[in-house]
Amino acid sequence: MLYTEEEVLDYVKEEDVKFVRLAYFDLSGKQKNATIMASELPRAFADGISFDASAIPDFEEANHSDLILYPDASTLSVLPWRPSAGKVIRMFCDIKHPDGTPYKKDCRYLLKTAAAKIKAECGIELQFGTEFEFYLFKLDENGEPTKIPFDKAGYMDIAPEDKGENIRRNICFTLEQMGITPESSHHEEGPGQNEVDFHYSDSLTSADNASTFKWIVRTKAQESGLFADFSPKPIQDKPGSGMHINISCSDSSKTENIMAGILKHIEEITYYLNPTENSYQRLGESKAPKFICWGRENRSALLRIPADKNPRIEIRSPDPTCNPYIAFTLLIHAAIDGIKNNLRASEAATENLFDKEVAKKVNYKMIPDTLEEAKAIAQKSDFVKGILG
Repeated sequence: MLYTEEEVLDYVKEEDVKFVRLAYFDLSGKQKNATIMASELPRAFADGISFDASAIPDFEEANHSDLILYPDASTLSVLPWRPSAGKVIRMFCDIKHPDGTPYKKDCRYLLKTAAAKIKAECGIELQFGTEFEFYLFKLDENGEPTKIPFDKAGYMDIAPEDKGENIRRNICFTLEQMGITPESSHHEEGPGQNEVDFHYSDSLTSADNASTFKWIVRTKAQESGLFADFSPKPIQDKPGSGMHINISCSDSSKTENIMAGILKHIEEITYYLNPTENSYQRLGESKAPKFICWGRENRSALLRIPADKNPRIEIRSPDPTCNPYIAFTLLIHAAIDGIKNNLRASEAATENLFDKEVAKKVNYKMIPDTLEEAKAIAQKSDFVKGILG
């Protein structure tokens, strides 16, 4: 349900809301928030709540540090694990300068702008769905994370081998209470590794849901005496964790153009899809792609067209450390390039590129090998500079 400001204020009065969390994100995608008393919400809607932007990495310098948070009423959700008397609600915020102009490093603003651009210039809308993998590890006697997996189960195993079943159910129930409905969940290949998949949504809602999901997983894991690890390769000899991104288009005839645009720009945007050194320990290992190509039903390709009735593109290289707002923004702009220039994809890859002997014989380009290489390519990219500045 999308609320208006008036409806939120009525809800606050009628439902005994005492605290309001105003959430926003830094450039890495880390959620930040300021909590205000519910009585301050009318002022927040009208005038915003200021914060020190110089305290946020890569935002502003100390001599020009005031930015303003304006809550987005449509993103209201209740935190169901907080007391029912004296409720706590959360809203995502738009970040603006004191003069009211949008802050161009607000990653939600960047994504909103990209979604509006593809609709205005290409006449289409893109829907995004995410598939998250993560590990659950035990804590030591001091409550610090270990690298001891919560269980030793494998792909789609069931209880009692799968000890994460109850935690995944708790995560899904909590998300439902917050207005987010997961599509499916199961145990993944690695010991203690889990996966939760989401239905398609518009790009902004999907990114909001992805960010909320990571927060809820960490919260529920901690409540169970566990640590949720979203790093791409937490155990060197075990499968890594990806964040597959699925894209569907309101005009399926544009699917090939979109795919070709992404393939054209994937090297330039890999730094943002895989933003940690650990990311590059995953790529090319244990079903994580390395070659720049696409394939039908081919999980060894970077882009996959699954065997669905409605065509969609699955991007298999991103991992959970990426900022979904920035990732979706760059993918939308790549799609725009593909559509406006009528780009065409090369022939589909049919080989199993996870086979090392096969991989030696193919001529596909590869995505960057290291974080440093990916960063250098991004810094030289006019495509990236034109979007992120």
